[in-house]
Amino acid sequence: MIAKRIIPCLDVRDGRVVKGVNFEGIQDVASPVEMARFYNESGADELVFYDITASAEGRALFTDVLKQVAREVFIPLTVGGGINTLEDFDRVLKCGADKVSVNSGAIRNPQLISQAARRYGDQCVVLSMDVKRVDGRYVIFARGGRENTGIDALQWARQGAESGAGELVVNSIDTDGVKQGFDIEMLMDIAEQVNIPIIASGGAGCMEDFMTLFSHPEIDAGLAASIFHFREVEISALKAHLKSGGVEMRI
Repeated sequence: MIAKRIIPCLDVRDGRVVKGVNFEGIQDVASPVEMARFYNESGADELVFYDITASAEGRALFTDVLKQVAREVFIPLTVGGGINTLEDFDRVLKCGADKVSVNSGAIRNPQLISQAARRYGDQCVVLSMDVKRVDGRYVIFARGGRENTGIDALQWARQGAESGAGELVVNSIDTDGVKQGFDIEMLMDIAEQVNIPIIASGGAGCMEDFMTLFSHPEIDAGLAASIFHFREVEISALKAHLKSGGVEMRI
């Protein structure tokens, strides 16, 4: 049985880790370098670094902060934000990223996924999807959740997997930061469309939310931010709890 993964997420704006609710009310949390060091030592399986305003501001990702973060971690590091070209992939990989997450850039140029998969391997390409219910449909949002693209999320997930994405990060805008549990309904509907690993994001509030998540074998990892940032849940304790409940974990 493949072990499930616990992945903290650093949402970075202006060189600082921030967090909001439903993609709004952004508050400063801490230094990304300090947070990366903490998570590397606390048992996280991987770490995600998102420059959350790069796409909306039409600029490149902050590579100076990224290099500092990469020096602190010895676990897989996924990086996203402002990834629009193969040159962007190359730049963040050279800064120390192991995987590159693409969202708005793939919406603008769907060929980017297949181009990157051919050049760097599909294990390097992560398709991140910000999804919200609109009139009973799952719809893809871009530019940090600001722009309704009108794209059907189920079709987009299927297309991304077929194009060569190695895994999906499925972030529910409806549950983001609310701490009432992951969006299981949405995750299951998307899981029916693909056969690549799915990382669930948005809604974690307690240990039992992860236990519920991993009761669904289709989900490979749980990603969260605020409950880890504010020490509401310690990763080592979470993994021990999940393992005692029969979930395969790396302890």
